[in-house]
Amino acid sequence: MDRCKVLYSKVASIAYHVPSRVLSNQDLEAMVDTNDEWIRTRTGIHQRHVAEPGEKTSDLACEAARKALNNAGLRPEDIDLIILATITPDHFCMPSTACEVQRKLGATRAAAFDLQAACTGFIYAMKVADSMIRAAGYQRVLVIGAETLSSITDWTDRGTCILFSDGAGAAVLVPSQEPGVQSCILHSDGNYGDMLMTPRVNSDTPFAERSRGGDVGFIQMRGNELFKVAVKNMSDVLQEALEASGVNEKDISLVIPHQANIRIIEAVAKRFGLSMDRVMVTVDRYGNNSAATIPIAWAEALEQGKIQTGDTIALTAFGGGLTWGSAIVTI
Repeated sequence: MDRCKVLYSKVASIAYHVPSRVLSNQDLEAMVDTNDEWIRTRTGIHQRHVAEPGEKTSDLACEAARKALNNAGLRPEDIDLIILATITPDHFCMPSTACEVQRKLGATRAAAFDLQAACTGFIYAMKVADSMIRAAGYQRVLVIGAETLSSITDWTDRGTCILFSDGAGAAVLVPSQEPGVQSCILHSDGNYGDMLMTPRVNSDTPFAERSRGGDVGFIQMRGNELFKVAVKNMSDVLQEALEASGVNEKDISLVIPHQANIRIIEAVAKRFGLSMDRVMVTVDRYGNNSAATIPIAWAEALEQGKIQTGDTIALTAFGGGLTWGSAIVTI
């Protein structure tokens, strides 16, 4: 394709991978003061997948990426850019997890970097990939959302340990003359960053404490406050993305929201006037794996025949930062 005439990017394939280990609500009953009914009622989660010891974010990302490449009929060396969205990198600082994926895949021609926008990370990464294809001549971009949230979850805190999980989703984006990624709207507001955060040793920590090795803290969340902000912002940005794309809401085949918990998903659907049969839900089986939830749900929707080539879908997400975003995509 003539690089000077690229009008759009499109998703050529998408796939996912989750660890084999399943942690049920009954398993959590033995760990913290909770029960299956309490978890299901408040979150909609029945089970979640968590990594085995030694299983890293890059391992999950590579499995999803290999499937996406195979679905697209591509080899690793065909990829010229890897963008990996995560808040749980393999290493504290460097090398990036994207570079680890590049090495493990054998994607010898690819530039690679990480992107951090928490649960909105996959949409942020899609926006960057779309821009790099349309403006910078990249031809095959691997976009990955991958997490091992189990590594930063306090498994004694019943308010958070019931929510979080591990997994990865990967998509291949390529140039297109027909609309694929039709709009992608991003927002952030750091004034509310302390609503959802993971304290980590930083530059203002005394050296005596930093020298212990860069301790990673656990996820801290003010859930009741987040609920209100998440529902409003996910709904509002979805409307923005629709208006930017020129697509009518009635022409959206499926809405794929970030899978935070079922209450947020249902509240967004209600606020936007959507019946739940037009909303993809996977939180019951996979929990909240941050940047991986949207590509996992997207790939499952394709597998289940809920969407097919030619359909237009809407993505919407909200995460720590605070960040939020939405995309309208024809598949």
